[in-house]
Amino acid sequence: MKLSIIIPVYNEKRTISRIIEKVKNIPIEKEIIIVDDGSTDGSRKIIEKYKDEEDIKIVLKEKNEGKGSAIREGLKYISGDIVVIQDADMEYEPMNILKMVKVMEKNRNIYALYGSRFLNKKNKFIFVSFLANRFITFLINILYLKKLTDIETCYKMIKSDIFCNLPLKTNGFEIEVEITINLLKRNIKIVEYPIDYTARRTFQGKKIKWKDGITTLFYILKSRFDLRKNEEK
Repeated sequence: MKLSIIIPVYNEKRTISRIIEKVKNIPIEKEIIIVDDGSTDGSRKIIEKYKDEEDIKIVLKEKNEGKGSAIREGLKYISGDIVVIQDADMEYEPMNILKMVKVMEKNRNIYALYGSRFLNKKNKFIFVSFLANRFITFLINILYLKKLTDIETCYKMIKSDIFCNLPLKTNGFEIEVEITINLLKRNIKIVEYPIDYTARRTFQGKKIKWKDGITTLFYILKSRFDLRKNEEK
């Protein structure tokens, strides 16, 4: 199974080289799609150093539009059998990707595998982020009658034919719930697997803000309302 790894980047010059090298060292057939979302801190110059490397595709967006926009752009370039997202910071350890691929290879009936930070009891979280993540996951579980533990995880590993056909439209961090809601609407079972995670704080470059949580909450409620309306028709 060939793996496509999309790395959305925005102003991550302190970590982008380390992440790319870590992803390159994953011992699996893969392609790496780096999408720079209009970085202004020098990240782009670092990324462009990899432009001639085999199995690395570089997409340069002139305007910063958000993580969702970068992911949607990256999906246009994939050629693998499965797709996963890798954030450009150092919160997620790329070797977890290898473990997740092995799970999907052993069970070809898994179409969507989420790396859950909360299933690994060794992980530590920033309290506010912990509460926000748990609440969003709780809300999705209530609205869609599921028992998931980590909706907001970066590591969403999905069969490419499914991922590329999801009607994704959002530009920001709400892309995380949009992907999940689209899978649930299509009755695609989401399986979870425990992963390692190191929380990053705002002064270390973490970009998600409280207003992103509000936007995500609004999107969840709007999507559920629209679904019910369509069912009534």
